[in-house]
Amino acid sequence: MTDKIIRIFKVINAIQSHPGITAADLALKCEVNIRTVYRDLEVLSLIAPVTNEGRGTGYKFMGKFFLYPLDFSEQEALAFSLLPSVLTPDKVPPGFNTAYDKVLGTHLREKSKQNDILENSADIIQMGKPAYRKETRNFLQPIIEAILEQRSIRAIYHSQSRNATTEREIDPYYLIPRDQRFYLIGFCHLKQAIRTFRISRFQQVEITSSAFDKGTFNIKQYLKNTWSIDRGRKNITFKVRFHAEVARYIKEEELFVHPRMRDEEDGSLSFEVTVNNEKEFMKWILQYGPNAEIIEPASAREQLRQQLEQWMSIYQNTSEPDKCINLG
Repeated sequence: MTDKIIRIFKVINAIQSHPGITAADLALKCEVNIRTVYRDLEVLSLIAPVTNEGRGTGYKFMGKFFLYPLDFSEQEALAFSLLPSVLTPDKVPPGFNTAYDKVLGTHLREKSKQNDILENSADIIQMGKPAYRKETRNFLQPIIEAILEQRSIRAIYHSQSRNATTEREIDPYYLIPRDQRFYLIGFCHLKQAIRTFRISRFQQVEITSSAFDKGTFNIKQYLKNTWSIDRGRKNITFKVRFHAEVARYIKEEELFVHPRMRDEEDGSLSFEVTVNNEKEFMKWILQYGPNAEIIEPASAREQLRQQLEQWMSIYQNTSEPDKCINLG
């Protein structure tokens, strides 16, 4: 059994090193007859996507399969670490123990190096924190690690809108940066649906041993027509005229959506986009003040006009003593 395991590893390494290698060449490398190689390939096909596309084409792995100690998952590393305990000592071939130590040692060193890189990356990325909390722990490192290894996290999450704290198990899919914040998009087992989580609202994060598969989830499709991070339910098309003073800045905006833009003769910019969250888009427009004019829809123009009237009513009365706010 030990010889067979070692031989199958030789077969894997040979196919990785020489995609398209023939069964005859595999037999030569493994020092066995070709019928033994065929039996080994049958066993290998149960755990790895090996294929032979026809006579004379040889064997290769499909997709991005690659077996290397540095790619061990936690379960694979555990299984590998238990290997010596299930082997008969007097049947272990010469050199096995030293080779085993080198492989496991390399994996542990690389794992430690990867964790250091993730920790340093998390320290480098500076985020804002909620105004209502003096201290906010940075859980970027374990979340990034869980995303890369496709493992679920167990978390304590605070929902500010409901003022409630819950324990959740989440399959983390993607990190999305927005302003001074990071958001996590993933499958929430509690809600049995895809949800968006603000990173600063996590109070505890623990990586579990449970692996997950994103399946057919597509982040671009999920965020289609989403202006920022909150997905709305109804699409609405905006047409905006940006004055020449800000036109070049609009062109440099990095957006999830794909607006249609056209330069006008007077230097202004015609901007048209379909979004599913009117509120978020209106907030973005307001930062450009009078340099951005909403052309369509008419309802958005009316909404903005009413909001400006409310602002005017506030600021027109600030000169009255009883309306002044003493900030000292």
